[in-house]
Amino acid sequence: MPQIFHPSANTLSRLSILVALVAAAGSVTIFYLIMRSPYQTQVKVIPTQPIPFPHEHHVRGLGLDCRYCHTSVEESSFAGLPPTHTCMTCHSQIWTKAPMLEPVRQSLASKKPIHWQRVHNLPDFVYFNHSIHVQKGVGCASCHGPVQKMALMWKDQPMNMEWCLTCHQKPEAYLREKRDVFNMEYSPSEEEQLSLGKDLVRRNNVPVDRMSNCSVCHR
Repeated sequence: MPQIFHPSANTLSRLSILVALVAAAGSVTIFYLIMRSPYQTQVKVIPTQPIPFPHEHHVRGLGLDCRYCHTSVEESSFAGLPPTHTCMTCHSQIWTKAPMLEPVRQSLASKKPIHWQRVHNLPDFVYFNHSIHVQKGVGCASCHGPVQKMALMWKDQPMNMEWCLTCHQKPEAYLREKRDVFNMEYSPSEEEQLSLGKDLVRRNNVPVDRMSNCSVCHR
């Protein structure tokens, strides 16, 4: 029987398989990179806000505590956004004519809240409670980053499941005393942190064995 395919067909078939494998691997790699890029995670992306609120000035410069504006963070699942009258506590006395604060003055006069763009916004299928994290000793900076250095607020961590599990599986690397939860300059050595963290896991009854259970965050 005469040969149907030229011998070069073997080379072409092998090359086709190789190209298909490279294309598949490349597609997976590109998808992986996109999912971890700022385009998807929004890490370090500064959203446009109605007022350019400088955390650096208020936290580091003036020494305001997080709880002055985020009043419900210790007892609610939501940290809370400051109402207009909180801003006007100071700005009715200082910078009263500043153009950038006109939306604040208009909000107070019209009694309509300022519509801030949320920087940290978890999907609807994820349950998150600020109060339990604060009560167990998770510092603000662990999730929100060095807010005291941010001229404008950005998302410091990806806040995906993989990132959350790094703490849920080894909380001793992150927990601190409750008095230091709102301390933005907290910086113990790795050895000090692990020693304190292990003690806090025990003292605060942190259920490490259950914290990786799906139902903890997906309810």
